[in-house]
Amino acid sequence: MASLGELAALVLVAVLWGGTNPFLKQGTEGLEKVKRGTQSLQLLAEIKFLCLNYKYVVPFVLNQCGSLVYYLTLASTDLTLAVPLCNSLALIFTLATGKLLGENIGGARAAVGMLLTTLGVGLCIAGSGGEEP
Repeated sequence: MASLGELAALVLVAVLWGGTNPFLKQGTEGLEKVKRGTQSLQLLAEIKFLCLNYKYVVPFVLNQCGSLVYYLTLASTDLTLAVPLCNSLALIFTLATGKLLGENIGGARAAVGMLLTTLGVGLCIAGSGGEEP
């Protein structure tokens, strides 16, 4: 069974990944207006736009911190728990953060999906307590 610290670290990863996704989306607003003549200049202009935009850089750095915590946590956590837990909870945190920011997340069907995801995560955590062969 995963320790409380490992579960907390995995939930932190999910918060950092899922909670930053809507902010990353907001941070890229206006990127489509960046226009240059050649593909290489276009790429450089888009990179400059993103790197100088704090609304993109701050969530990006937090998101990458989540990846670092995930990488460090994988050393002591079972993959069969870490992967579904982080990815499914990240989805829930993305939907919740999006809703708080006023995005349309899909109504009742999204709420049912979040409930089913939460139940699945609970089963993953409960099932991780078995003895290893």
